[in-house]
Amino acid sequence: MSASEQSGEPAGDTRRDGSDPVGLTPLSPVGRLAATVDRLSREVRAAQAEAEGRALIELAKGILVARLGCGPAEAARQLAELAEQSQVTPLEFAVDVINQAARDRMSEVTDAFLAATAAVRTAVPDEDPDGGGTAGAGAAAEAVADSAAVRLRAAESGALAANDTQAVADALLEQALRPLGAVAVAIWAAGYDGSLTLVGSAGFPPAEAARWRYVPPDVATVARCGLTERSGQWFASLAGTGLPSVGRHQYPDGGRVAVPAGTGGRIHGVLEIVWPVPLAPQPPQVVRQVEALAELCAHTLESYTPPREPGQEPRVMPDAVELMDLADGLHDPALVLVPHLDAAGQLADFRIQHVNKRFMDPAGRPRAVVGGALLLEAYPMAAGDSELFRSVERVYATGEPFRARHMNLTALVDQVPLSAVADISVSRHGNAVLLIWRIEDETARLASLLQHAQRLGRIGGFEENLLTGEITWNGQLFDLYGRPHTSTPVPLEELAAHAHPDDAVAIGRFLRTLLHHRRPASAAFRLRRPDGVTRHVRVVAEPVLDTDDRLLLVRGACQDISAQHWTEVALAATRDQLAHTEQQAIERARLTLQLQHAIMPPEQTPLRVPDLQVAVRYRPAETEQLVGGDWYDAVMLPSGRVLLCVGDVAGHGIEAATSMVVLRNALRGLAVTGAGPGQLLSWLNIVAHHLTGGVTATAVCGLYDPARRTLRWARAGHLPPVLVRGPEARPLPLVRGMLLGAVAEAAYEEAEAQLAAGDTLLMYTDGLIERRDRPVEEALTQLLSTVRPTPNTLDQHLDRLLTYSRSDTDDDTCLVGIRVA
Repeated sequence: MSASEQSGEPAGDTRRDGSDPVGLTPLSPVGRLAATVDRLSREVRAAQAEAEGRALIELAKGILVARLGCGPAEAARQLAELAEQSQVTPLEFAVDVINQAARDRMSEVTDAFLAATAAVRTAVPDEDPDGGGTAGAGAAAEAVADSAAVRLRAAESGALAANDTQAVADALLEQALRPLGAVAVAIWAAGYDGSLTLVGSAGFPPAEAARWRYVPPDVATVARCGLTERSGQWFASLAGTGLPSVGRHQYPDGGRVAVPAGTGGRIHGVLEIVWPVPLAPQPPQVVRQVEALAELCAHTLESYTPPREPGQEPRVMPDAVELMDLADGLHDPALVLVPHLDAAGQLADFRIQHVNKRFMDPAGRPRAVVGGALLLEAYPMAAGDSELFRSVERVYATGEPFRARHMNLTALVDQVPLSAVADISVSRHGNAVLLIWRIEDETARLASLLQHAQRLGRIGGFEENLLTGEITWNGQLFDLYGRPHTSTPVPLEELAAHAHPDDAVAIGRFLRTLLHHRRPASAAFRLRRPDGVTRHVRVVAEPVLDTDDRLLLVRGACQDISAQHWTEVALAATRDQLAHTEQQAIERARLTLQLQHAIMPPEQTPLRVPDLQVAVRYRPAETEQLVGGDWYDAVMLPSGRVLLCVGDVAGHGIEAATSMVVLRNALRGLAVTGAGPGQLLSWLNIVAHHLTGGVTATAVCGLYDPARRTLRWARAGHLPPVLVRGPEARPLPLVRGMLLGAVAEAAYEEAEAQLAAGDTLLMYTDGLIERRDRPVEEALTQLLSTVRPTPNTLDQHLDRLLTYSRSDTDDDTCLVGIRVA
C-alpha cells in the first residue's frame, strides 16, 4: 500500500494508463526517482498538516485546562468525549473551542459560515431520514462551514509558526486558498516611500517572482490599487483592468483580489490572490475570510525587516524623540503625531506628542494648550471639508507622503470658527507622523496680489516727500518711463520736460491743482521715453498734509493707457465711417421711395368705368431699407377694356424699384396692341430677360370686358386672383405660367372668368398674406376667411384687408380690387 493510500489522499499525479505525469515509464530509473520524489512530497505535506492539526488540538486542550481547572490528561479525555458526542472529528471540535474562546476575526468569519449553514438547513429541512435528498444538502452545507473553520485555523497556525513571509504565503495557499479555487498568492510589503516589495509568494514560477521583487512608488499595479482602497479590490479579470501584476502571463484572464494587510490603522502591505479563471462575485463569507487572511499577513509584515544589500547600512527609522528634535530644527510650524488606538486596537485619533518652537496656532492658542491633546479635540474641524484628518490617517496607513497648497485650516475657539490658509506637508517616520504647515502671511499675500494687479493694469506707483525731496517709485513705474531701476526718479516739477510739448498746459493745470490748491488731480499726457517711444499716460495723485495742514508729500499712480487711447481713436473712426455709411443708406432709401411713389402713389384717382368700381391700395414697407419692387396698374385701354395687373420684382432697393418702373411701363405700352393677357406676359418676359439686366418677377395680368362682364387673365408665377361672390370667397383656378425673366421665351396659359353683379375680384402681392412661420396655403386660407364679409364700398373692403392682414415679413403690398355694379 502506497503512502498516498495510507494517508487517504488520491494519487492525483498518477494517470489511469499507468504513466507518470511527465510521460516517463515507471520501470525506468528516472521514473522511479520521480515517483519517489512525488511520494515523499505527499508525505511531507501530510506530516505538515498533521503537525498543524496537533497544534490546534493542543491549543484547545490548553483552553479546556484553563476553563475546567483539570490536568492535561483530563482535558484530552474531555475533548475526545465531547467530539464523539458532537459527531465531529477532534480537530473540528478543537477549532470550535478555539473560536469560542478567542472571539477574534477568525471567529467572526467562522460564525458567518455557520450562519450560512443554518440558513441552508432552514431553507432545506431534513425531510429524508435516510440521508438522501434535501437532508444531504444541509449536511453538505454544514460540512463546508466546518471545513472552512478548520482551514482558517490551520492557516493561522501555519502562519504563526512560520519564520518568514515566504512560509506564510505557502501556508495560506495550501491551507486556506486552494479550497477556494485560488492558484497563487503574493504578499507585498509597503515601503516608507510608497514602494512595494514582494516578500512572499506561492504558485508563481521563481523567475516571475524574482522579476517582480520590487515595484517603485507611483507605479500602478493591482497591489497598488489594494493599497489605496481600504476595502480591497476584487477584479473579475486581470485583462479587464489593464494593470500589470505578477503572474500576468501565466493567468492573463484570471480573477485578482488585492486586500490591504494592516493593524491598528496602519497598512503594512497587501495580500494579492490569483485565480486561474475569471472570478465571479463572491459571497460575504468568502470576502470576510480573505480579509481575515490579510490580517494574518499584517502580523507577519509588522515585524518584517527588508533584507540589506551587500555593503548597505541598515536603515534605522527615527523614534518619536528623534522626530521631536527634527521638528524643532524646522523653520515652519510642525506637530509630531502618534497614533491613538481605541479599546479594540483600531485607530481612533492621533495624539499631538510634540509642538515645535515655530508653531503658530491658527486660533492664537499657546503651545502648551495644543501639545498633548488629541488632534480631533484640538482641531475638530480637521474632519470637515478640508479632510486634514483623513489625509493624516492615509499617510500613517500607507506611508505615502501628502502635500497640499492653500488648504483651509479651521479652529474652534469658544464655538467661533477661526480660519487660516496654509500649505500642508504630512509624512510618516517610523510609528509617528510629522505634520508641517506654513500659514500664509496676509500682508505678503496682499502685496503679491497688488503687484500682479499693477503689472496687469500697467500701473506704476510713486510717492514724493516735498520736505526732504525723497522720491519712491515701484518697478512698474520705472518700466513705464523706460528707465533702469537704478536711475533717479523724475520729480513732479520736471514732468513737463518728459512730456509732449502740446501737453504742457494740461500738466501745468494738474500741478497747480495738486500743489497749490492741495486737491486730488489727474491728467492725461504723452510721455516721451529715452528710447524714443511715446506712450499715452494718465497720472492720478493726491496731496498728504501733516497735523499743521502743511503739504507733506504727494502720492499717486501712472497708468499706461496707450492701448485704450488707440482703441478709442479706432472706435471714433469706425463710428464716423458707420455714420457716413448709414447716412448714405438713408439717402438711397429715401430716393428709392420717392421714385416709387412718384410713379405709383399709395392712393390713385379712381378709374371711371360704367357699372364697375375700381380701387387700388399700396402699403409701403415699414423699413425704408426694404423698399421693394411691388407694382400695380389699372387703366382704361382704347378698346374699352380695362387692364388690371399686379407684380413683384425680386429683391429690394433702388435696383428693384427701377426694374419695377421698366416692367410697369412696358406692360402699359404693350397692352395698347390689343393682345390678350397671355401674349402680354410673353412679351413682358422678353423685356425682363433681355432689357432689365436679368431680373426676375412675378405678375398677374387681366383684361376686363365691361360689355360682357368677363375677365380674361394669365399669371407668371403669381398668386391667383380671389373672387368674392355673396358669402363665399375662392381663388380662381390656377393656370400655368412661370415667373418673368427666368427663361428667354415662355408661353402663358389664359383663363376666362364670368363675373356677375355684386361680384368682387381682388389681385394682390404676397406682402398681404406672407408669414415666416406658416406656409402660403395656410395664409391664403386665412385671407379667404377675412374677405368673406363684404363691406358696403370697395374702398372699405380694401382698407379692411390691409388692417387685418397678418403678414409679418415687413414687405410692401399692392392691392387691386374691382366690383361689378
